[in-house]
Amino acid sequence: MRTERLGEYGKYMGAVGYRNVKIRNVEQFLEKVRAKLGDTHVQFFNAELVAGWEHVLFAVLNALTAFKNKRNISNSLAVEILLFASAQRQIKRAVQLMGINKNMPKIVAVIIPDDQMKPSEAVKKISEFLHGEEDNSVLEINDEKFCRIREAFGISDEELKAKLRRKGLEKEALTELVVEHMALLATQR
Repeated sequence: MRTERLGEYGKYMGAVGYRNVKIRNVEQFLEKVRAKLGDTHVQFFNAELVAGWEHVLFAVLNALTAFKNKRNISNSLAVEILLFASAQRQIKRAVQLMGINKNMPKIVAVIIPDDQMKPSEAVKKISEFLHGEEDNSVLEINDEKFCRIREAFGISDEELKAKLRRKGLEKEALTELVVEHMALLATQR
């Protein structure tokens, strides 16, 4: 698990990856997790479309800023995070793109406690309902994931070539482009 103090917002966030996940019923799983976590905001993503830690971090920061500036689309911080992470304005499309389903073996959980709970405590509670192995490597971009992310976010060869500073940094350039797509979403509100 990786955590970050979000000083300007007086909050902490955590992100953790899981592999070999088995969720029988997504709605029941989400209900149980949210009931167990109380005031903690939690969102789950398809790990195959997460472009690294920065992708998750900037989705959270954009969502918190949207709420702070009263420019949020959703009434839920967790849903707002999903909207930014997917760079979508419509909740249904965001869920279809980056949400989880029962046939998804790799997921990422993002946790933002509202009370005194630490993100690591929330992860322990999530693990009670989630049958899988904690593995943060699912956040990293491999070659297969690189292609999936490009397709999902509509990143063209020209866009990637313009961002690429030198050969070998394609994955970093892709993450930067995903973050830029999220930032563009904020300007369209």
